[in-house]
Amino acid sequence: MSASPNAHPAPAPTLLWFRKDLRLSDNSALAAALDRGAPIIPVFIHDEAGEGSWPLGGASKWWLHHSLIALDARLCEAGSRLLVLHGDSETELLRLVRDCGAGAVFWNRRYEPAVRKRDAAIKARLGAEGVEAKSFNSALLNEPHTIKNKQGGPFQVFTPYWRHCSGLGFAEPVRCDLAKLRGLAPIKWPDAGSGRATAAEAVGSLALLPKIPWDAGFSAMWTPGEDDARARLRRFLGDKAVHAYDDERNLPDRDGTSGLSPHLHWGEIGPRQIAAELKALGKNSGLDPASNGARVYLSEIGWREFAYHLLYHFEHTPERPLRADFERFGWAGDADGAKLKAWQRGLTGYPIVDAGMRQLWTTGWMHNRVRMIVASFLVKHLRLPWQQGAAWFWDTLVDADLASNTLGWQWSAGCGADAAPYFRIFAPVTQGEKFDGAGRYVRRWVPELAKVPDKFLHAPWTAPANVLEYAKVELGATYPRPIVDHATARAEALAAFKALRSGEGASDDES
Repeated sequence: MSASPNAHPAPAPTLLWFRKDLRLSDNSALAAALDRGAPIIPVFIHDEAGEGSWPLGGASKWWLHHSLIALDARLCEAGSRLLVLHGDSETELLRLVRDCGAGAVFWNRRYEPAVRKRDAAIKARLGAEGVEAKSFNSALLNEPHTIKNKQGGPFQVFTPYWRHCSGLGFAEPVRCDLAKLRGLAPIKWPDAGSGRATAAEAVGSLALLPKIPWDAGFSAMWTPGEDDARARLRRFLGDKAVHAYDDERNLPDRDGTSGLSPHLHWGEIGPRQIAAELKALGKNSGLDPASNGARVYLSEIGWREFAYHLLYHFEHTPERPLRADFERFGWAGDADGAKLKAWQRGLTGYPIVDAGMRQLWTTGWMHNRVRMIVASFLVKHLRLPWQQGAAWFWDTLVDADLASNTLGWQWSAGCGADAAPYFRIFAPVTQGEKFDGAGRYVRRWVPELAKVPDKFLHAPWTAPANVLEYAKVELGATYPRPIVDHATARAEALAAFKALRSGEGASDDES
């Protein structure tokens, strides 16, 4: 029987291009695809060259492997599935468009310079092919191009930036009616081109997991995927940890943070969802959403927003300082790389620094207070370029976010927006005593110092010989002596900064 002459042709399918938005809730591109009402074909393309100078590091690849499998499981529950491809994004999208006769490609925006250029080229090419190409915001509360200071330019100081954004209010999460997704599965799925029947097999073919199994500590701490992201947020808000956040976020031995940074980075949860949950918590439980803990926690989301604001407007900053005068800074030599290796391996002789670097290597994450300590140590005690630290974090952090990583390292080096004053040099012993007074954090990650008394734990080289003998610590053998003297390194760093910033007075501040 022939079709009725009045019948409308079925709308051409929508390609839903996943990137760093690996969730099905509050996903603007998914919501738009559902509204379009055509069959939806979800696809992820592992495009290493498309990331420009910043292809994924080892820890990020580990997370992506597991997150893609989790996303496919969620899609299967909703009556769909994930196509996983490897290659040039534009080439693969155009091939899929032609294979399945797609009429639209929808995706959520990213803001890294190389990716923005690539996406603009893809949008133009799709448009030339007669394909509807639309991008959406699911990653930020306020996109960088929408926020301007009074002079019409970008903000470079956090406090006025966040005050301005907070005054605008925050959009509610986008609703995605997943019940519609089952009815929008394509009748015929396109060939994934991988020769593999399942998403798990296709993900495996990407070879994202390490060949040498150094990732055991990752799986002990993390479960990538949207489900765990939401569970972490519920725990953080449900036990009122957020209420004590302002007090406990600086104590690395406690579970005083949300642990959401890698989930946010991969888009397994979005900032609109977090802001909405904080607002709802105040209404439903009596916890004032403007209380200090909740306010400070939301401002940490604001720092992430600020990082993207800076990256968008100052594209050179992942490689070069925002403050051009720092191009002339006098970094120290490290011809054989010994100082950098000691820092990377947690063998500097400063326990709080070593604890942080070992936590990073084992879990793919480091407590934020300790990130500041180890970063300050690299750039101001060892006087090694901040770019070397940023590169190491990029490879070892599961939340290796280009915007936040760049902001953090330039802040520590004193060469970025709203940066720490050049004379603020974190004294590692003082920092350890202040934020890990009982030594639980150091003893966990530097177990060879476990028996050193609190009095000497953060400076074991000051302990009497009989104390070290009792603790079974042999400096230079079981635990290294400090690779630099704090007072000497501090004086040399101040001299280098003074030479750069002639005319500015220094301070005796030892944070």
